[in-house]
Amino acid sequence: MKTNTIPAIATADYRFLSVFQMQTLLVITLLILGQNNVTAQIKEYTQPSWMFGVAVGTNSNFYRGATFMLNEGFTPPTAFHNGLGIGFFIAPNIEYHKPGTRLGFQFQVGYDSREGKFNQVTTPCNCPADLETKLSYISIEPSFRLAPFRSNLYLYGGPRFAFIQNKSFTYIQGINPDYPLQVQNPAIKSDFSAVNNTLVSMQIGLGYDIPLQSTNSKTQFILSPFASYHPYFGQNPRSVETWNISTVRFGIVLKFGQGHLIEKIIDETVSFSIVSPTPSTYSRVVREVFPIRNYVFFNLNDTEIPNRYILLSKNEVTNFRSDQVPFIIPKNMSGRSERQMIVYYNILNILGDRMVKFPETKITLVGSSENGPQEGILMAQNIKNYLTTIFEIKESRIAVEGRNKPEHPSETTGGTRELKLLREGDQRVSIESDASELLMEFQTGKNTPLKPIEIIHNSNDDIVFNVFGAEKNLKSWSVEISDNSGKIQKFGPYKTKEVTISRTSITNTFEKSDYKVKMTGITNSGKTIYQESSMNLTPLIIPVIQESIRFSIIYEFNESKSIAIYETYLTKIVTPKIPKNSTVTITGHTDIIGATDYNQELSLARANDVKSILEKSLAALGRTDVQFKIRGEGENQKLVPFENNYPEERFYNRTVVIDITQ
Repeated sequence: MKTNTIPAIATADYRFLSVFQMQTLLVITLLILGQNNVTAQIKEYTQPSWMFGVAVGTNSNFYRGATFMLNEGFTPPTAFHNGLGIGFFIAPNIEYHKPGTRLGFQFQVGYDSREGKFNQVTTPCNCPADLETKLSYISIEPSFRLAPFRSNLYLYGGPRFAFIQNKSFTYIQGINPDYPLQVQNPAIKSDFSAVNNTLVSMQIGLGYDIPLQSTNSKTQFILSPFASYHPYFGQNPRSVETWNISTVRFGIVLKFGQGHLIEKIIDETVSFSIVSPTPSTYSRVVREVFPIRNYVFFNLNDTEIPNRYILLSKNEVTNFRSDQVPFIIPKNMSGRSERQMIVYYNILNILGDRMVKFPETKITLVGSSENGPQEGILMAQNIKNYLTTIFEIKESRIAVEGRNKPEHPSETTGGTRELKLLREGDQRVSIESDASELLMEFQTGKNTPLKPIEIIHNSNDDIVFNVFGAEKNLKSWSVEISDNSGKIQKFGPYKTKEVTISRTSITNTFEKSDYKVKMTGITNSGKTIYQESSMNLTPLIIPVIQESIRFSIIYEFNESKSIAIYETYLTKIVTPKIPKNSTVTITGHTDIIGATDYNQELSLARANDVKSILEKSLAALGRTDVQFKIRGEGENQKLVPFENNYPEERFYNRTVVIDITQ
């Protein structure tokens, strides 16, 4: 068989493989350096905005279409259709992305191999024929970068400008299998003709930044696995015929940058102390049923969970129990905001703990934002991510939705005063469920608050743990108490400087007891500090106990009539707890929004609303033995239960407090 032969021209540069190996070695070396360079300096730097590095990847090339005339001097007897190939990509990488923002850009210029092999064909002589290419380019790829959740996950996309470097091919025609003694034809190596020297196409992809160092280092290395897709649009290698290429690229980017020193004085001075209870002949016990409003409030124009909410790590979840949350309530149960909303700020942990205990329960998270439903969905998604990641709750159990306004908005059409405070109240995620295990007793429906937490407080039975400097210098701290038998109890983690734990939560005996106490803290720089000491509990004199019960009813904005769920609650839960011949003190409160005089009237109307419901339900039982005391305190800053700095505090101040004493 006679074939055309052309001298080999511009074969592929196989030295590239050794270069790739060198680059791989460089990546591994830098990884090792990055891991070993993590330091425990107390200096803290910002995350870098400008990053420089190298991207290394593998191109999976998919050939589609046909090619026939390879160049002016050679046309094989049969056209080639479709094929596959693996090529290498290596490029310097420049990137700008300001930490905590969504938008940025990246820029790469490098070697881009689109080599491959066409599917084998059979020529008219019944001979197999193969066509391989060593197609490669210098590729310029500027991209916009988008971090939709302001997290380490990012998307990118942009144009691709490719300049031809290698356009060689190798054609091999085999022998007819019917004539095995036939002489093998020599391979034909040459360059394609009619090759487009410049291509303009596009690429889209996603990546994930993995920090290799903490922000204690000025120079920080980041490893970013990525995947991208280069569709066939604009990727016709030749100006003739129909051959085009689509590419899927997988790789990593190793990049580094320098942060700016955060100018602050870091003082990690922390001291631990314990105050044991003192015996007393008189003890006042308050049993408070604390409502858990089913809202999580977000800062305006921000979709991240505010840091005032208590978020746990996976390790901390193992020691968290919903029934431990009341232990961190300070002594003064009625003092203005001295409880610091600790129970409420554990709302996500309480919810996660209950969903773990009841694996059939499901919830819907409805995010509301004046910036639109999409931002509301992002807020809800961040809560979902926390519950699924930290508490390992199945994603299928949590649905997310977005709205412009919550179902019960604070800001109404036509309102002109204190709009900022009202809008802060509407920037929230509502927790909705039909699961009775999660909801207030005897209630159903998506607007039902979560089941309340019961706080039992004995004023003479508290052990006070103090950590001076905790709020400033510690990420969290915990308490470990062991008795003489070796039994260990763990409490925490906590973030406040003072925690009170009831004696009865440690021991049920009133005898003298000795304990070993270990208080452990994690500093802001990541160091673990601890102090071990002993604690002696003296014999406790059984005091004369005066017990009172406290309930709270929460109102929506500017409403004086209790919502229907609380009317049922007052009738079925509160009324049966009122002893004969007792005194019920009902105190109404409001937040600071609105005129002072109006709020005074509103708080009194709320108190009378509760009184009316209780009197009616008592009368239905034939009871007239209860004495009522009614007070309306309005927005009185000295008597209001909580501060008014955050929307959740204002929501909890729209309340009526019911104290039942004998």
